[in-house]
Amino acid sequence: MIQSVLTIGIILTAVLVILGLFLAKTLNKASMGGYYPGIFSAFTGLLLVLTSSILGRVDIMGAGLGGWGIAFMFAGAISLIITSIFDARANAEA
Repeated sequence: MIQSVLTIGIILTAVLVILGLFLAKTLNKASMGGYYPGIFSAFTGLLLVLTSSILGRVDIMGAGLGGWGIAFMFAGAISLIITSIFDARANAEA
């Protein structure tokens, strides 16, 4: 189960980083649109973790709802960090 959660988290992180960087690059400087994928992912992870404690054991592709929630929160946090570093460097150069 740990291996599937790590794999899901790494794949989600890559997708969210690419999406966040694309949105940060295409939108204007004042827009916070590049941060929305990470925020949405972290919120979804929190909901999945809370749902897993209510529903009990539900497996999806080798990981329970709690594992999916942890993977989503991990991906959201890492993508927010990388997007904010990229956005800060882009705004400092302009």
